[in-house]
Amino acid sequence: MTTTIVDAVKAARESGDYQSVLESIPYMKFLGLVVEPDAAGPICRMPGSDHIIGNPVLPAIHGGVVGALLESTAIMHIMWSHESLHVPKIINLTVEYLRSARVVDTYAQAVITKQGRRIANMRVEAWQADRTKPVAAAHAHFLLPREEE
Repeated sequence: MTTTIVDAVKAARESGDYQSVLESIPYMKFLGLVVEPDAAGPICRMPGSDHIIGNPVLPAIHGGVVGALLESTAIMHIMWSHESLHVPKIINLTVEYLRSARVVDTYAQAVITKQGRRIANMRVEAWQADRTKPVAAAHAHFLLPREEE
């Protein structure tokens, strides 16, 4: 039985477990993202894996994959904190690559810096072994879904 995103969000709201939401979005599932609960909002973990390597010489995770982790984490945070059952739409995402991301588990967490009725401004950071040494950060704006959407 295939779970729709709406069904997954409904179930997550009841149980507090947002892993089924990640698994209902094909690219997030492809990346192997795992959601870990935290009082400040979900932390997304992306396991290190050969299929996400962009530079085999270093080796390092592909920058687009790091950007996808940041965007996915922001989406999960909005779905965790917002009442809608639908996925927010990205308006823009600006990624700051701070250092090479080694092929190890990478974590990310988002915070809403300002939320209006229709737009959420966000900051997201990704780190590996040491949270005080982020590998990337992003600023993003999302169009929040209306309940009737």
